[in-house]
Amino acid sequence: MNTNILNKYNVSVPRYTSYPPANYFESFTEDNYIDVLERSNIYGTSNLSFYFHIPFCYRLCHYCGCNSYPMQKQENVKAYVEAIHKEIDIVAKHLNKKRCISQIHYGGGSPTSLPVTVLKEFNEHLFSYFPTIEHPEIAIECHPGYLEKNDWYKLLSAHFNRFSIGVQDFNEDVLKVVNRTPSKLPLLDIINILREGGASINMDFLFGLPLQTPDSFLQTMRKAITLKPDRLTTFSYGHCPWIFKRQMILEKAGLPSSEDKSLMFKNAETELLKAGYEEIGLDHFVLPSDELTLALNTHQLHRNFQGYCTRRTTGQVYAFGVTGISQLDMAYAQNTKSIDEYIAMLSIGHLPVSKGYNLSSQQKIVRAVIEQLMCNYHIEWETLASELNISKEFLMDSINYQSDVLEEMQRDGLITFSEDYLTVLSSARPFVRNVAAALDPMMINTEKHFSKPL
Repeated sequence: MNTNILNKYNVSVPRYTSYPPANYFESFTEDNYIDVLERSNIYGTSNLSFYFHIPFCYRLCHYCGCNSYPMQKQENVKAYVEAIHKEIDIVAKHLNKKRCISQIHYGGGSPTSLPVTVLKEFNEHLFSYFPTIEHPEIAIECHPGYLEKNDWYKLLSAHFNRFSIGVQDFNEDVLKVVNRTPSKLPLLDIINILREGGASINMDFLFGLPLQTPDSFLQTMRKAITLKPDRLTTFSYGHCPWIFKRQMILEKAGLPSSEDKSLMFKNAETELLKAGYEEIGLDHFVLPSDELTLALNTHQLHRNFQGYCTRRTTGQVYAFGVTGISQLDMAYAQNTKSIDEYIAMLSIGHLPVSKGYNLSSQQKIVRAVIEQLMCNYHIEWETLASELNISKEFLMDSINYQSDVLEEMQRDGLITFSEDYLTVLSSARPFVRNVAAALDPMMINTEKHFSKPL
């Protein structure tokens, strides 16, 4: 893409990890949440997907856009752990015990800032309530900067079978300027331990950081390929200093141009495809043997707050911990941001819900359209309408379908479309969010702020 096109579409648009995005959430009460919890036993997939938010970090990275907090005193951490156990008990009371766990995912913060024994107890607490599907996905995000060799073995014994290792970049000068601690052990040693334990390995990288260049990030990708993780993610750094004030530090260090960011992704994509990886969604690359590849090829790829997943493992998401977002068939519910309030509410037996959103029937249709586009870059309108048990005409009326806008995107080389289908071109995949936003009725005259694609 030429510079004019890049600049034209490098504008504020939602990431669409949820629909509607979280900045549309409204006031939501404990009674609201209990109501949608109980209705989730009837509507939507029966699989259970659980998320644990561990907010603590030994050291905050300047780029972080997560809800993270510096490590607190041990008594505060202990109180937080006890509160999560209480939250599990309350939520479980409202869920059908015949439903099966298909996913458990830990994010943060740094989940591995907690002792592995604590993480194991969380998993086993859930297992005491619910059965699991065959081969459930028990995943954890790991900061390799603080884990000794024995810690990786302990994590394997705590039921984890998928590990997302936050590498971000192999260039230690880049890590230093963003305040990230490099891996304590050689990555190859970590991978060998996990592979011997039968685990799947994901390595996460971030592009668009200070000191990164298209060539330096390409070298990082080439090193990653030699380690051959099962999955590899290349996330575009989302610069939102109006939300995360610490990101302003990176402005002083100097951020790459949108043209350089685009080239970083394109170089990485070319190198990974050449190495035999398959491209999944917006930012994932997986080996051909990975179940995500099969899901993509059979149009069974799905996306929720846990990331890309298959229909086999997807479930309605029930979140524990501060700021955790439960993603149910008909609603979202988000916990309070305050650790103190979270602990206090659960100490008296109340769920610490602060925000949420009840989806209308129209919004559920829009969500299905955006999910299909974000996962597969292709929509066949008649097929999707049939899956939703509605007419094609009703589907098209439910979204913001404007042929003149789509024609402009087609002229600019982002898509091809007709009355029957819409396809995002491979060269324009970083801008799939823009295409989704063009179909989103909630983006009409919105004053909400979002990150840019590049």
